[in-house]
Amino acid sequence: MKRFFPLVFLTIFSYTSYGQNKAIDPLFIKNLEKKINTHINFLSKESLDLIVNYSSENPNLNEYWDNSRYNPFPIPIKNIHFQLLFRDSLYVSPIPTDRKVITSRFGWRHRRPHKGIDIDLVTGDTVTSMLDGKVRYVKYSRGHGKTVIVRHSNGLELVYAHLSKQLVKENQLVFKGQPIGLGGTTGNARGSHLHLEAIYKGNYINPDYLFDFGNKNRIRNKELWVTNKWTSPHLHSSRRQSKIVIANSFEEAELQKVAPVKTHKIRKGDTLSGIANKYGVSISAICKANGIKRNTTLRIGRRLIIGLP
Repeated sequence: MKRFFPLVFLTIFSYTSYGQNKAIDPLFIKNLEKKINTHINFLSKESLDLIVNYSSENPNLNEYWDNSRYNPFPIPIKNIHFQLLFRDSLYVSPIPTDRKVITSRFGWRHRRPHKGIDIDLVTGDTVTSMLDGKVRYVKYSRGHGKTVIVRHSNGLELVYAHLSKQLVKENQLVFKGQPIGLGGTTGNARGSHLHLEAIYKGNYINPDYLFDFGNKNRIRNKELWVTNKWTSPHLHSSRRQSKIVIANSFEEAELQKVAPVKTHKIRKGDTLSGIANKYGVSISAICKANGIKRNTTLRIGRRLIIGLP
C-alpha cells in the first residue's frame, strides 16, 4: 500500500494548485485514496513510477513544454557548464540490435555543424525510446523529416529523426524500449539512418558524451557535468569519436571548459587570404579548422572557424 501514497499525494497536490487557500476535506482524501487503490492493481510498479516522475508537477516537464516547436527554448546556455542526473545506468538501444554502426558523429561536417549522430538502420526497422519519458513533439520537421522528441525526467530531450512512420502521440508517456517509430529516409537524409540528437534546454550535447554506443548500452555516468566543449560541434569531427573524459564535479568541469572560438561570416568579395590577414592567422590554419582546401569556393552566408583553441 505504501508505494501507492506518492500517486495519492500527487493527485491531491494537483487539486491544491487550483486553490491553495482552500482547506481539503479529510474525507475527500480518504475517498480519493480508496478510488485510486481500487484500480491500482492494474498498474505495475514501473507504470506508477512513470506516472509520478512525469507528472505536471515535475519542473523539468513544465519548462517550455511546447508541442508545436522543435526547439522551444529561446536562449541556450552559453559558456556555462550544467549538471545532468540519470536515474538509470543503462539505456535501451534505439534500433533492433545492440551492435550500433555510427555513420556520422556530432561535429563539424561539410563546413557546417552536425548536431547529432547518425545510426545505420534499414527502412522499416523499429525505433525505440532509449529512456522512460514523455513525448513532446511528433511532427514533420524541415531537414529532419518525420521526427519524435521525447523529454525525460531530468530535462534532457532525445530527438529521433528521418523516421518513415511515427508510432506515438504528443504528451504520451513512454517506457524505455517502447517503439516510437519506424526508421526511414524522410527529410534531408542520404540513405536510411536514425539521426539522434541530445538537447538540454536548447543546448545540443554530443550524444557520445552521455551514452556509450557500444554493445552494452551504458549511460556514461549517473551524474555528470556538461561543459561548452561538449555543446560545440566545431570542436569535434563528425568522422571519429572524440576522446571522452567525464566531468564528475563542478571543479572538474571548470578544468575542461574551453575558450570561445572566433568565427567569420563569409561576405561577397571575401577570400581566404583576406580573412587570414584580418584575423592574423594562416590560411592553412583556417583550412584545417574547417576541413576545406585553399581552392574551396567560399559560399556567402556560411561561417568559417578562424581557429580552434
